[in-house]
Amino acid sequence: MGIPKKKVVKEESREEVPEESSEDYYEGTVADEEFDLTDLEGVGPATAKRLMEAGYTTLESIAMSTPAELAVYAGIGEGVAQKIIQAARSKLNIDVMSAYDYYQQRKMVQRITTGSKALDELLGGGVETQSITEIYGPYGSGKTQFAHQMAVTVQLPEEKGGLGRAALFIDTEGTFRPERIIQIAERFGLDPEKALKNILYARAFTSDHQMIVTERAEPYIKERNIGLIIVDSLISHFRGEYVGRETLAERQQKLNKYLHKLLKLALGYNLAVIVTNQVVADPSAFFGDPNRPAGGHVLGHGVTARLYIKRGKKDRRVIKLVKSPYLPEGTVEVVITEGGIEDV
Repeated sequence: MGIPKKKVVKEESREEVPEESSEDYYEGTVADEEFDLTDLEGVGPATAKRLMEAGYTTLESIAMSTPAELAVYAGIGEGVAQKIIQAARSKLNIDVMSAYDYYQQRKMVQRITTGSKALDELLGGGVETQSITEIYGPYGSGKTQFAHQMAVTVQLPEEKGGLGRAALFIDTEGTFRPERIIQIAERFGLDPEKALKNILYARAFTSDHQMIVTERAEPYIKERNIGLIIVDSLISHFRGEYVGRETLAERQQKLNKYLHKLLKLALGYNLAVIVTNQVVADPSAFFGDPNRPAGGHVLGHGVTARLYIKRGKKDRRVIKLVKSPYLPEGTVEVVITEGGIEDV
């Protein structure tokens, strides 16, 4: 498919590496498809088969699961599930670490260019892997344009700001347009046909369908070397299906579970997740911008970074960094052209 594959360092050969870096650790564990699940304590052939069918094909997916979740899929007790999870975590050396060790591990975080130098600077170099980046704004503000562009820039080689990897685009509103991908790919000097083939597309028709597509994405992530998952939009089906205050708790719980699933994939495969979000109008706001992101506190806490995009003067778009764990708030202006999002 024209996507460069990373060299996999097998688990049994790690001791031959003179100095194991965090990147070696990542490449040696995440993509090791030859690992046999029956090597884990408490996993027999039948249990391994059920786990594989449910999408638990790697040590990471098991290690980041919960006992209750694993028990349901494998048809075992929670006590046994806990032992299986612990065994997977032991093989991955997941334990308490010093801040310095975590700092070294953070060095394998990569960034994807947005196509705008000003926006890249605002985000500390681009959209981060191992995190969820949300962009919200009114209709027609450019959220889907941003999503289309990121599906292309992730395919750029690393020296040009990309990851050289493919994208998974989950479309909940029917707004994905291959024609737009072609225009943006031409701007960045990519073969439009290859760019389209390197984007896996899934149209989700309900919130349950949306969750199932995400839960079954793991085999495609490994097979197609996915470096970016896009959900456009995250909240659409949840808002349409859970109507009324009496369903709010159920909706938020389901949304929280979905966000955690996306974050597990981001951490387990060192990929980036971008979600677009709608806005709601605050009727009590007499002054200033009345728009607020939909999804409430659950979504606000669940995403790593949050961008707000709105229309500015002279067909410009104003993008504000509203939330980040370590970056200061800031605002930039961009324009949307035939080639995508560009600097003013």
